[in-house]
Amino acid sequence: MSAIEWVNGLMDTLGAPGAGVAIALENLFPPLPSEAILPLAGFAASTGRLSLLAVLLWTTAGSVIGALALYGVGALLGRDRTVALAARLPLVKASDVERTEAWFLRHGTKAVFFGRMVPVFRSLVSIPAGVERMPLPVFLTLTTLGSALWNTAFVLAGHALGANWTQVTDVVSAYSKVVLVAAAVAVAAFVVLRLRRRPASATDGTPQGATGGTPSGTPEGSAPPPAHPSRAAR
Repeated sequence: MSAIEWVNGLMDTLGAPGAGVAIALENLFPPLPSEAILPLAGFAASTGRLSLLAVLLWTTAGSVIGALALYGVGALLGRDRTVALAARLPLVKASDVERTEAWFLRHGTKAVFFGRMVPVFRSLVSIPAGVERMPLPVFLTLTTLGSALWNTAFVLAGHALGANWTQVTDVVSAYSKVVLVAAAVAVAAFVVLRLRRRPASATDGTPQGATGGTPSGTPEGSAPPPAHPSRAAR
C-alpha cells in the first residue's frame, strides 16, 4: 500500500481527524510529505467526503502537535547533551553549536515561522527551539500561524483542482528537490571548508610549538640568561 492510499484510507475511517493524524506523523516521518497529504485532503473536501473547515482545522492541529513533539525532544536533549553529541561528530566543533545557538537566539522567531514552509526544515526547526527553550506560547503561536498559512494554501489548491490535485504535488516536488540540493551543497561546502582549516599539526604530525630556532621563553636577539650564581662564584 502506498503512502497516499494509506492516508486516503485513514481519512475514510476517521474523517478530517485522519488528515490531522497524517500531518502530525509527517512532522516525525518526513517521507510522508504534507505536499501530497494536504491537496488530497482538499480534494476529499471538494467531493463532499469531508468538511473543508474541518480539514483546515485538523491539519493545522496535526502540524502543531507534531512540532510540539519535536520541541519536547529538543527540550529533553538540552544544550549540554547537544554540545556533547556535536563534539563526537567528525568535522563538527562545539564552537559550531555555539554559533548556531547565537544565530537562533537572534533569528529563532523568524526561523520557526518561515521554517514551517520549507520542506525537511519544517520538522527540524522544532528541535533547536526546544533545545533553546523558546517560550512555549511564542513557539505555539508561530507554529500555528506558519502551519495555518502553509496548510490552507495546499488544501485550497487541492479543493480547487479537484481530481487534478496531483498537479500541486508535482509542482512542490520540484521545489522540494531544489531545497534538498541547496542543503546538500551547503553541507558539502561546510565539509570542504572545515578540512581546509584543519591545523597543519593535525595532518603532518608536528606537535604545535615544536619549532626550531630560539628556545621558548628567550626573546629573539636578547642576551642569554646569566650563569647560575653558584657557578659564577667559583
